[in-house]
Amino acid sequence: MAGLLRGADRAAFATAFGVRLREHGVAVGQTAVEDFVRALAACPPDTRSRLYWTARTTLVRRHGELAAFDAVFRAVFEYASLDLDNRGQAGNGTLPDPYPDDSPFPPPGARPIAGGSEGGLPWATLPRVVAAADDPGDPGAVVVPQRLPSALAGLPDAPFAALDAGEMALLGAWLRAALPARPTRRTRRQLADHAGHRVAVRPTIARARRTGWEAVTLVRTRPARRPRRVVLLCDVSRSMQPQATAYLHLMRALATGADAEVFAFATGLTRLTPVLAHRSPALAVARASEKVADRFGGTRIASSLRALLASHHADSTRGAVVVIASDGWDSDPPGDLAAALAKLRRRAYRVVWLNPRAGAPGYVPAVASMAAALPYCDEFLPAATFRSLADAIAVVGHHR
Repeated sequence: MAGLLRGADRAAFATAFGVRLREHGVAVGQTAVEDFVRALAACPPDTRSRLYWTARTTLVRRHGELAAFDAVFRAVFEYASLDLDNRGQAGNGTLPDPYPDDSPFPPPGARPIAGGSEGGLPWATLPRVVAAADDPGDPGAVVVPQRLPSALAGLPDAPFAALDAGEMALLGAWLRAALPARPTRRTRRQLADHAGHRVAVRPTIARARRTGWEAVTLVRTRPARRPRRVVLLCDVSRSMQPQATAYLHLMRALATGADAEVFAFATGLTRLTPVLAHRSPALAVARASEKVADRFGGTRIASSLRALLASHHADSTRGAVVVIASDGWDSDPPGDLAAALAKLRRRAYRVVWLNPRAGAPGYVPAVASMAAALPYCDEFLPAATFRSLADAIAVVGHHR
């Protein structure tokens, strides 16, 4: 606060002063205290006279409370007399200056006492930062420690191999909190909306009955939207071992935050949606790792996709955003992968492929299976860090 109360907390100062006034019979409500805070912000008191009149005009509502207000103000700021008559005006009809500009004023942080426990107002001030010119040995100096970086600083951009289990769990929670809005789809139902582009004829005619069948008010509607299903398939084969734990956290984030169907595959397909829905992230990831029997084995992407499309979970891919996280290494023939993706592409709304190697400089999808899959992918995104995973699910959330 500029002027006399430099460094003081306006809200704490006004609240404490209002409490002191109420203790001595001045009816000071919360609205009056708020007005006092706003007045201090609009007109910082550079003199004691300005502070006195600012407090008096905002905190005193009745003429009979002026004496009590003057007594409290005098006790707080250690002054014994105010040269005022009963109306608060001097004999010449002008507002007096009850406190000259050159008189001392208690500095911020002080607790002035006036003859007893009733004097002195508790001040709330910010800690003073020790400047270069201050004496380091001054016992009254307050040293503000340097702010430490956040526990997440730098971790989202670190490679998966450089993270331990605790950092993985921390970033998994960060990924869950950073989930964007779910993708939505348009439905056939209509919702009333004054900004809609379509005029609903029947509700408009029904409302016109009140105005002599004149359509004074047009009822407008817009299409209702529902969340779109998200299906995630993650590769947990040997070539994806450094990314397996991080992708399990991604699967849990989407399963709990976006109601997604999640599957893990290596040589076979394993559904992990009920396992990863557990409240404990560590327990969910541990149970998912135990359930995937072919973890860190070979890779059969085409066979896993055919197994999904042949199961009763195939309906979950209809109109959904299907996300496949894999490096593209596949022991199945590339033609089988292309045929499975072509069938999946006809069912799904979008197909997004996440590749941990796509972000490397000069990357070219030279693997035959990856080259065969690209024509059927709507998005091809890198996924080697938690930051790239967050960017990828943001892209998934923007499909509307």
